[in-house]
Amino acid sequence: MCRLESLATQVKSRHGGIDILFINAGISAFAPIEQFTEAQFDDIMNINFRGAFFTLQKFLPVLNDGASVINLGSINAYTGMQNTAVYAASKAALNSLTRTAATELAPRNIRVNAVNPGPVNTPIFGKLGMSDDDIKAFSATMQKRIPLSRFGEPSDIAHVVAFLASDTANFITGAEYNIDGGTNVNPVLN
Repeated sequence: MCRLESLATQVKSRHGGIDILFINAGISAFAPIEQFTEAQFDDIMNINFRGAFFTLQKFLPVLNDGASVINLGSINAYTGMQNTAVYAASKAALNSLTRTAATELAPRNIRVNAVNPGPVNTPIFGKLGMSDDDIKAFSATMQKRIPLSRFGEPSDIAHVVAFLASDTANFITGAEYNIDGGTNVNPVLN
């Protein structure tokens, strides 16, 4: 039994079923296409897409009818930002899975949506091996490209996830919410 099956079995035996599944996992590596190794490609796709896909699959028997599934994507699925080809592809695949799963799970009244954050103040940049100076320079450059002129906060994402998980969003499925301070509103101006 794989770890996901074991986790789903434990959740089912402990709680019977669940009403909310938030699939939030992701890693990245930034490099031009020609510099990506197959190992880097596999790591990113395995965690960002394969892991999300099989989390959903293994938890289907645990999801109550009427449940809400929320996938954490990224605006990189749309931006065409340099050096993010594999990360962006993994998140685009997740958005596609969101739409397909919304259709397949509709007979059980299970809603499946995605949130696609833009730049958010999290420790991710330090984990990518960026120096403090590089992070500050990147942050200053990015904030100039964001119409609201700031990075998002984790709470900005959490509020949308909580909304999608709630009964207030009971007629929303297959949707993608970009939470990016307007970054994707008019990319030509960036």
